[in-house]
Amino acid sequence: MSDMPDQAGCRSEAAPQSLVLSPVIGTLLAFDFGTQRIGVAVGNTFSANAQPLTTITEEKNEIRFAAISALVREWQPCALLVGLPANDDGTPHELTALCRRFANRLHGRFALTTLLVDERYTSLAASEQLNKQGIRGRQQQSLIDQYAAQQIMQAWFDEPTACVTVGADRKKNE
Repeated sequence: MSDMPDQAGCRSEAAPQSLVLSPVIGTLLAFDFGTQRIGVAVGNTFSANAQPLTTITEEKNEIRFAAISALVREWQPCALLVGLPANDDGTPHELTALCRRFANRLHGRFALTTLLVDERYTSLAASEQLNKQGIRGRQQQSLIDQYAAQQIMQAWFDEPTACVTVGADRKKNE
């Protein structure tokens, strides 16, 4: 297996020491995956700016993916970002495996570069951002996930080489 990064310029899980060659350029969608809700944000690499977009509240996968398909058609992203939860010490969180599975499904369904981004503290940052806007407590429930997705994308803008590319090791073996 090679230590070369994929076309997105991110390392694969099999190549943690790789260097950035060509970054993702264009529109991105970011997802804050949860078992009850999925927050979605949109942004682009030209402005390095992310905006909260929507929250998918359906729990059935077919309805969730239909909503995501509509967003992919509308925004035509060049890549998808998925928050990867971890405990404070970096060990896997109870949702880590589910987020990886979700990211693999996105990659498989849409054939887009899909990147896992460390999402530690994004919900806290999203809550603080909403507090500053005067949205507190229960009022945040319908917005917190899309604002967390915005924080995930902003984390990627701040450190694009800190991501892991989904499916990079499979492409090399095909």
